[in-house]
Amino acid sequence: MTAPAYDPDNIFAKILRGEIPSFKLYEDADTYAFMDIMPRADGHCLVIPKTPCRNVLDASPEQLAAVMKTVQVMAHAVMKAFGAGGVTLQQFNEAVGGQEVFHLHFHILPRHEGVALRPPGKMADMEVLKAQAEQIRAALG
Repeated sequence: MTAPAYDPDNIFAKILRGEIPSFKLYEDADTYAFMDIMPRADGHCLVIPKTPCRNVLDASPEQLAAVMKTVQVMAHAVMKAFGAGGVTLQQFNEAVGGQEVFHLHFHILPRHEGVALRPPGKMADMEVLKAQAEQIRAALG
């Protein structure tokens, strides 16, 4: 079974082109990290490759390596910024696997003992996201 072609008009591709605003946290030659606008935890952010791929199933080894390097950087930063005791990583592949945006992305969620994740799908207050983004950028040093 062949996966559908990459859609260059997905929301993350538009963010990379600057057509849709985002709260940028970190960027290097290969990856981009930004705040999730429907966070399930304070500090919930996303890491994506700058090059097109739908998900893990069609990503190149180079794309995966670059993304995972940035995921690790961001995991340390969100734990520091929010005094978290751990971090949850989420990554979904294809609609049946729970994927909603078909551009490879990893969710990074700082976690605290006894605090459940919020339900998905609720838009955050943009001023709160802006402040959290500043905390994370400060933790990146």
